[in-house]
Formats: sequence, structure tokens, C-alpha cells
Amino acid sequence: MSAWNVGKVVEHKQWNNTLYSLYVESDIEPFEAGQFVKIALEINGELVGRPYSLVNPPDSQPLELFYIEVPNGLLTSHLVNLKPGDNIQIATRAHGFMILDEVPQAKHLWLMATGTGVGPFLSMLMTDKPWQRFERAILVYAVRTLSDLCYQERITQILAMHPGQFSYIPFLSRESSDFAMTGRIPQAIIDGRLEARAGIGISAEDSQVMLCGNPQMVKETNNTLTERGLKKHRRFEPGQITVENYW
Repeated sequence: MSAWNVGKVVEHKQWNNTLYSLYVESDIEPFEAGQFVKIALEINGELVGRPYSLVNPPDSQPLELFYIEVPNGLLTSHLVNLKPGDNIQIATRAHGFMILDEVPQAKHLWLMATGTGVGPFLSMLMTDKPWQRFERAILVYAVRTLSDLCYQERITQILAMHPGQFSYIPFLSRESSDFAMTGRIPQAIIDGRLEARAGIGISAEDSQVMLCGNPQMVKETNNTLTERGLKKHRRFEPGQITVENYW
């Protein structure tokens, strides 16, 4: 089987000046929510590819990719110009171990993301696994400004599907609003605001925490949780923290 399939763009949504969602029809092998797939374009005679997490749940089409336009980015400067009907190369197989099957059992599942790192968590939350395995699932979604809070309609849908079991906590670091918390995730854990907002605590006994996004957030939140007695999860050394950096 070829390493690449041809995908056809069916929709290209622009959220704000830098954030986009690309919707592509393409046959790929079955994947797990939370995995990423490589996409590519031929640029100046060379195939240029980058990995992006799949936002859509498994067994659904089109494939959905949430990305940020990188200033002078070799690939994203061309991605932003794609229109419905255009072709793009899609890897035949998705990869990655930030999936719920790798996460140990617990009462509470915390999904903490910055920016486009929310993508794999949205994929997970649209499957049955979190609702069958955990009493509560809490999505913490941190961005700079209100316009960066994408997928609010999708999140509202998940809230309606799982009342009482799902909580959504948005963060804004450079603006304020009447519904989002202000500041950054690590500090809100340290000062207790995050747990107060969720109505439950974070502990090694009851919690599994998945971190995805800005490497600085991932590192600082991991360190903060480690000071609370949690530890990084490894396949042969179970813990409570699963991480994925987004660049």
C-alpha cells in the first residue's frame, strides 16, 4: 500500500486571522481518537509534510484538521490557500500514543489543552470511551483571546450530550470575559481556582490528566502536578500524567 493517499478538500473554515480547520475526504486506515496523521503538499517540486491531529472521531468523514498559520511557515503558508476541490496528500496511517486506551483507570479525566492542542481531545470526547470509563471528564481549553476559542458549538453539543458528566473550563490569558477564567493553567492549579471551578480536586488517587499544546504549558503544568504527587504515565510505569507537545 502506498504511504500516501490523495485527499480532496471539501471545506476550509477560517476561525480568525491565524486559525483554520481543514476538512478532507480521504481513505485512511482505522485510527484511535487522539492520534495524528501526516499531510503534505508538493511545493517547488518537493513533497513537504507535517503531522496534524485528527479532530473528527474515528469512523467518520471528512477528516478534520485544526491548524494555525505559522508566520513564513513552509507548509501552512500554502495550506491556507486550499479551496474545496483541491487535492492534498494524506498519509495512509495515523500514529500516536496519546489515546484513552493507554490511560489507566480513574474516577476523573482532565483534558488540558492550549490552542490547537484541543483537537485530539475533541475527537476523544465524541466517542463513547470517556463516558464509559470515567465518572467526570473536564476539558480545560486555554487561549490568548476570545477569538481563539474555537469549536464552541462542538463543545456545547458535548455538554448537551453528557450533562453532569462533562465540564468545560475555558481560559483567556490576554482578555477577560464573563465566562472564561483568566490567566494560565499552571497558576490556576497552584492557587486552587481551577479545581474550585470544576468542583472536584486533582489527586493521584482519583485523576488522570492529559496535557496537549504549548510545550511551556505542558512542562509547567506537569511540574505543578508532580509537586502535588502525580507522576508521568509510562506504559511500563503507570502514572497519572500523559503529555504531548504540539511543536
